[in-house]
Amino acid sequence: MTLLAIDWSSVAVKTGQFILSFSILVVLHEMGHFFPAKWFKCRVEKFYLFFNPWFSLFKVQKGETEYGLGWVPFGGYVKISGMVDESMDKEQMKMPAQPWEFRSKPAWQRLIIMIGGVVVNILLAIFLFIMIMWVWGEEYIPAKNLKYGVYADSLATRIGLQSGDKIVSLDGKPVENIQTVEAEIILGEARQIQVDRNGQPVTVNIPEGFIKQLNKNRLQGFIDIRFPVIFDSLSSTATFTQGEIQKGDKLIAFNNKPAQFYNEFDEAKRGLKDVEVPIKVLRGSDTVDIKANLNDKGALGVWYQTPAVLLGTTTKKYTFAQSIPAGFNKCFETLDKYMTGLKQLFTGKVNASDSLGSVISIGNTFPGIWNWQSFWTLTAIFSIILAFMNILPIPALDGGHALFTLVEMISGRKPSDKFMEYAQMAGMILLLGLMAYALGLDVWRIFK
Repeated sequence: MTLLAIDWSSVAVKTGQFILSFSILVVLHEMGHFFPAKWFKCRVEKFYLFFNPWFSLFKVQKGETEYGLGWVPFGGYVKISGMVDESMDKEQMKMPAQPWEFRSKPAWQRLIIMIGGVVVNILLAIFLFIMIMWVWGEEYIPAKNLKYGVYADSLATRIGLQSGDKIVSLDGKPVENIQTVEAEIILGEARQIQVDRNGQPVTVNIPEGFIKQLNKNRLQGFIDIRFPVIFDSLSSTATFTQGEIQKGDKLIAFNNKPAQFYNEFDEAKRGLKDVEVPIKVLRGSDTVDIKANLNDKGALGVWYQTPAVLLGTTTKKYTFAQSIPAGFNKCFETLDKYMTGLKQLFTGKVNASDSLGSVISIGNTFPGIWNWQSFWTLTAIFSIILAFMNILPIPALDGGHALFTLVEMISGRKPSDKFMEYAQMAGMILLLGLMAYALGLDVWRIFK
């Protein structure tokens, strides 16, 4: 991939969604620390979205708290007086504890302050999933509607799937939503795929190591929905040198290659730019020959009917009362899938180099066009993941501070400030190392 080949308008939309989603999550997470600290009469010195080493993009002092916007978009923080945190304010810790400081508060109050951010992220995820179920429900193309079967890409053909196969079940469990098959294979560690091939039942075995390969490809190169190319309308940029495409025309061939289905059409025009191409379509019962120009981006300037229109979708609607348990289920189902993925990472079933990603990978999960349903769904997913990651018992994370506080409450002995400083420093080195590694992987993938 070269920088010139990147669709920068799509990148801008993805970046905008990521920044907005990330800002919402960070601000609400930090408010989960901020308000309990205020309730327990702690002095909060700073409240920042993003980190601000050396300078801030914006800051304002209100009362005892400085509110600001940093320039390093990797998180945010609240600086509570008398707390060993990422600010590493050692001078303050050398002074005797003051009544308004975090370290002078009872252990149970400090514990509530520390887990407040995680609690807010969990509540936010549940709330968002409830609202998503209520407002949009669940819309998808049922597997039974795929009358043309699936398109089998390189990974699929390698294990014995064929284009046109209709996927029926995984390990005997019926497939309802075809677009979740890849994730279900990875997370469910499926061993067999049952398909309908030309009316005959066929079992395709999933070989050892396939899950690792599918994860490495980031769910790409496996299967997709197979559908015919039926043209719908023309854009103002479409140009023809012979004839013209009309609404309802069904593609037969493109650039002298058979191209009935979209994947064949996509393959036939791949790499072509600024050229005239012959097109053959079926119009009613007649075959029509057309010649059209592809623009400098390889686009024809013609829209076609989507799989949702051609095959039909199912929408599961929820009343507000029904959306509450559905939202809870969706939230903890998401958490369960994420934990399964981590388990596979630590047991070697997937490679860290294939699974880890930085803000670039996270931002790339957003669609290239603004879609509020996708935006709020991804925000809910990231909120529950952020909660889980923060509660891990690692120094420098909320879970590490909470663990030390719990040990104190059980043993009656408070860790020394010096110990907390060293633990914080070790945790920060570990986290910064992981972040640098993940960012390096993303940069390598871009130029690869």
